[in-house]
Amino acid sequence: MDRIGREVSRHQEHGDGYLAFKMNALVDKACIQALYAASQAGVRIDLQIRGICCLRPGVPGVSETINVTSIVGRFLEHARIFYFRNGGNEEVLLGSADLMPRNLDRRVEVLFPVISPQLRQTVLDDILKVHLRDNRQARRLLPDGSYERLQPEDDSEAFSSQEWLMAHWREGGDRREE
Repeated sequence: MDRIGREVSRHQEHGDGYLAFKMNALVDKACIQALYAASQAGVRIDLQIRGICCLRPGVPGVSETINVTSIVGRFLEHARIFYFRNGGNEEVLLGSADLMPRNLDRRVEVLFPVISPQLRQTVLDDILKVHLRDNRQARRLLPDGSYERLQPEDDSEAFSSQEWLMAHWREGGDRREE
């Protein structure tokens, strides 16, 4: 919550606030309210929520800067990634919990920063950004709670994040040096 607030302050001062989260569920009211407040302050927010999402994106005056997509495919993914642009001093946190009251209030869950710049960039480039690019399996959550299947723009190719991951990691991936 503090990091979301910091991104709001940063955006109000510099206009470059951005958050991107990947998880399976977003239900916690306090977290949703914090994301709504960030959107109302103008922070751009990309959420990749595989399952239940109680936040409504694109509601005028409430969540206009929030985009929510969901990818359900061959793999049941469990990545929980929390990205904070932080004015270029990027932070990536990985964790075990979805933003749900049962996980945040009644369980022992882990959330930890990715300290290594190389590992942080790998998480961003080879997981988060790949999933946010998906225009073949992804569905966009609409303000009314329904979903629409994404389609490639006229000038772009169809891109499946899960197919990319299978091909990329089958070949050994990008073995960045530490």
